[in-house]
This record gives sequence, structure tokens and C-alpha cells, in this order.
Amino acid sequence: MSVRSLDERPAAQEQPLSKARSTFVGSLGRHRLMPVLLLAVLVALAPLLFPSGFYYRIFALVYIFALAAVGLNLLMGYAGQVSLGHAGFMGIGAYAAAIGPAHFGLPGWLSLIIGAVLSALIAFLVGRPILRLKGHYLAVATLGFGLLLAIVFTSEAEWTGGPDGMSVSRLVLFGWSVRGSETWYWVSAVLFLAGAAIAYNLIESPAGRAMRAIHDSETAAGVLGVDVSRTKLLVFVISSVYASIAGSSLAFFNGLVTPDVAGFLRSIELVAMVVLGGMGSVVGSLVGAAVLVLLPQALTFLHDYEHMVLGLIIMGVMIFLRDGIVPSIAAAFRGRRG
Repeated sequence: MSVRSLDERPAAQEQPLSKARSTFVGSLGRHRLMPVLLLAVLVALAPLLFPSGFYYRIFALVYIFALAAVGLNLLMGYAGQVSLGHAGFMGIGAYAAAIGPAHFGLPGWLSLIIGAVLSALIAFLVGRPILRLKGHYLAVATLGFGLLLAIVFTSEAEWTGGPDGMSVSRLVLFGWSVRGSETWYWVSAVLFLAGAAIAYNLIESPAGRAMRAIHDSETAAGVLGVDVSRTKLLVFVISSVYASIAGSSLAFFNGLVTPDVAGFLRSIELVAMVVLGGMGSVVGSLVGAAVLVLLPQALTFLHDYEHMVLGLIIMGVMIFLRDGIVPSIAAAFRGRRG
């Protein structure tokens, strides 16, 4: 065998290997991108079914709350950490959108960014001691954090307007004033799709695999080399940024912000969205948000019995679809195909 033939052998073996690697990377990229593309198609086609322009407003709210639910789902559904005060970060984003232009003359988009950075910083500082707790201790600690922020927003009337809240200036981008339900439908949809794309990439990354390992067993994850404290803190910070951006968007959309945006009931709504749609499912976050935003609108004809029927429906879903709507339907579909 000649020296030339020896030199050519590694190249011949390396080519199929590099081809297989590129094929794997391409398939992984498509795997991450496909759900977002399907969601984008759904967003684009949904207005064709709207009976009136009022539904642009309703679905804009769905996308805004779905964005916050995606962040909370990363924390609860993938990392297994409970938060009952996550609306506090929505409040930080909402009041940043209001206080920045009103008190400091900042543009709205910059106030949104400052709110997200501030939420991440507070989450980092608060998360380090809180995330050492587990189970109901963690739930109570996050509940206290959310209640504390709600009290601050209510009591600091000079800055926040107190219990009555304060008005929020219109969001202006490149000289264009973002206003109207139809416009906000597309703006909120783009924000949600961007958040979903980031979430899917995070889930498929090494950090995402570490999150799932922590969800299964923190002890086993630590034995396998996962930095448990760092990973939990990372996902807590990321989920706070999601909630803050959703809160700023809600404030700009409504043109008004009150302490209710950071209240206990709002935190429970976010948890309910995640659980109803399905923990560990990005699409489930959208479905859960749609259920809790659309159902009250559909039940208005019941007047005094609206909340009772809504509660019964939620109980029925959790009894018969224990894993949440999306995972339960997906499991049933897979079983039928099998």
C-alpha cells in the first residue's frame, strides 16, 4: 500500500462523519424551529376566524399572558421549582413602563429594557437564598416576595400612583406610535413567538437538559455533575425576564397600570395557565393562557354564575386531563397511533 493511499484513508472516513454531524445539527435545528413555525401559522390564520375586531384585543391579551406563562413553565415545568409570586416580576416590568416615561422622560422601549434588567437583577439577588428552599417552603417564600412587591407598588403613591395606579404613555418605535388592538395583536404575537423560540432553544441546550435532570432529582443531577444551584438560579432569572416583558407589554397595551398586576391572584392565574395547559409544554402555556382569558369572555352570559362555572371547568380539566391539556391530548394521540 502506498503512502498516498494511507494519507487518503482518514479523509475518506472523515467525510461521512462530518456529513452525519451536519445532518444531525440540521435535524436538531428543524426540531427546534418546527413548533415555532406552526405557532406562527396559527397566529397568522387566527384573525380569519374573528367575528369582530374585539377579538384582536382578546387574543393580544392571550399572547401577552402566554409569554409570562412560558417563562414560568421553564421554571415549574422543566426545572421543577414552584413560584407563587411570579406576578411580582410582571409588576416590575409594568411599572417600569409607566415610571420611566412619566418621571424620567425615557422612551418606552428603553423603559421596557430597564424593567427586564431590573427584574433579572432582583431575581438574581432574591433567588440565591430563596432557591435553597424546596417544596412548600419555596412556594411560601416566593409568595411572600410577590406580596412584598404588591405592597410596595400600593404604598409608594408618589412614584406609582398608589392603589389607583397611573397612566402609561404609548409605546413609540422609530417614530411609530403602537396603538390599537389590531396592531397590538401582531406586536404581542411576535413577542410571544420570539419567547417561544428562545424557550425551545434553551430546552434543547445543555442548560435545558440540566433543568430536566434537576426536575427529576436534584441529588442525581448533582451526582452527574450538574451545578444545581447555578442552573436553578439561571432559569429563575430567565423566567423573571419573560414576566417583566409581558408586564411592560400589558401596561403599554392597556395604557394604565395598577398594583393588581403584581397581586396574588395574578400569580395564581399564571400558575393555573401553566398547570392547565401542561407543565413542560411551551404550546401548553399558550393553551392555558387562552383558556383563562377566553373562558370568562365566553361565560359572561351566565352573570352571577360565571366564576362558579369557570371553577367547575378547571376542576374537570384537572380531573380528566391530569397532565394538562396539551400533554394529555398528545399522549392520547400517540397511544391511538401505537
